Amino acid sequence: MTVPAFLSSNLLTVVIFFPLAGVLLLLFLPKGNIRLIRNVALLTALAEFLLSLPIVFRFEDATASMQFVERASWIAGYGIEYHVGVDGISLWLVMLTTFLLPTTILSTYGAVKSHVKEFMIFLLLLESGMVGVFLAMDLFLFYVFWELVLVPMFLLIGVWGTDRCIYSAIKFFLYTFAGSVLMLVAIIALYFHHYDVTGVYTTSLLSMYDLTIPVKLQYWLFAAFALAFAVKVPMFPFHTWLPDAHVDAPTAGSVILAALLLKMGTYGFLRFAIPLFPVAASDLVPVVAALAVIGIIYGALVATVQKDMKKLVAYSSVSHLGFVMLGLFALNVQGIEGGILQMVNHGISTGALFLLVGMLYERRHTRLISEYGGLFKIQPVFATVFLIITLSSLGLPGLNNFVGEFLILMGMFRVSPGFALLASVGVVLSAVYMLWMFQRVMFGAVTNEKNRSLPDLSAREVACMLPFLVFVFWIGFFPQTFLRKMTASVTAVVARIETKRQAALGERPSDETVLARYLDWKPQGRP
Repeated sequence: MTVPAFLSSNLLTVVIFFPLAGVLLLLFLPKGNIRLIRNVALLTALAEFLLSLPIVFRFEDATASMQFVERASWIAGYGIEYHVGVDGISLWLVMLTTFLLPTTILSTYGAVKSHVKEFMIFLLLLESGMVGVFLAMDLFLFYVFWELVLVPMFLLIGVWGTDRCIYSAIKFFLYTFAGSVLMLVAIIALYFHHYDVTGVYTTSLLSMYDLTIPVKLQYWLFAAFALAFAVKVPMFPFHTWLPDAHVDAPTAGSVILAALLLKMGTYGFLRFAIPLFPVAASDLVPVVAALAVIGIIYGALVATVQKDMKKLVAYSSVSHLGFVMLGLFALNVQGIEGGILQMVNHGISTGALFLLVGMLYERRHTRLISEYGGLFKIQPVFATVFLIITLSSLGLPGLNNFVGEFLILMGMFRVSPGFALLASVGVVLSAVYMLWMFQRVMFGAVTNEKNRSLPDLSAREVACMLPFLVFVFWIGFFPQTFLRKMTASVTAVVARIETKRQAALGERPSDETVLARYLDWKPQGRP
């Protein structure tokens, strides 16, 4: 794919910051011209998606190295750089982000009617921050993007949410910010440790990969990183903010939260916590796997008894993200590839479910399952799309989620057949709560007269859902299209984990000496 020279050499920077150009344009548009504001935001998101396509088309499958790397000194005295790159681990998460934003913005045309300008600005800010998180290869830069995402989502929930939106927004902010502070402390500790070992101040992730970190220090730093990421995933028992945030967020906020923001946590484990601290990660596999299995079964059981469709889908996310964590901590190629693919699958299936529930809510202004029944007769197109996405979510063979779950269970079976067997219970339970919800909403007699006049999907809503349906079948029938671009990077990560684990266990420097010398630090170029 031929691209202009400037774009070719600065592709990732353009993809990260292009949404901010849309934000700048929106700032100068009159608030009253809502149609223009919506169209500018949509065109910005579409252009962002098109700009990101060369990353896929020009991506070299056979290499595990970072590609399209851009590196420049940022805060030289402290060894902080602007350093971005993409590999097989982050590729599909970047593409998922740029793919989802246009459909999400299009879905808001009928749903968001107040403060439209501000709403669109926050969505584009979110996109820029999320793409930055997935591309940053400098710890300081990563943390800046990580925190940038927090504020727009807090405002989306708090301003445009429903019911207890302020409570849910504050809870979301406090949980995630508390985890972020611990991660910042761990980044600072790594920064000083790198200087202690090499004599160089840097926040470069690739330089940190080269370190052999003392075992005791690994446990403390892994705990700090893991807690921040576990809250964001969210893993059991750090999940309690998620149902509240989902239920009270606007539909677009729920889509972005489930499909993208939660993946920042799972991505963080794979990019940072596991490869940087391989001894701690390996030793704690039973703990993480146990929490993941608890989350899988607990989330499924709680989803089964929900009366609110949106809350049911929210608890299903707790269950599905448990599968992702199980795959990542299998620490083998099959499990990790399954985990990455399942991040994408969850974004597609759960994002589509939230959109569908939101479309139904716009028509009836209720999400209670008991308020519906017999919709298949009234909304055949809506019901058919809902059925396909439901089957996708529960992992029907031939659809996208089946491939990811199969690889995860296969990878975990090699580590612990017991954990794999327990996790498979979650697959059965997902069929129970998803099909039960679908049966009560779509089949039977139309008992509520308000439902008889519900319109079917409009052309705009069909346009929103069609891309999801394409990828549900594409990934289900042709998963190798996606898997082959991540294999080299995943294989390299697995090899790095084992190599660094053996190196750390072979030599144990004094952790007390390392920590004590942090106090003697001085910035580069400063007296």
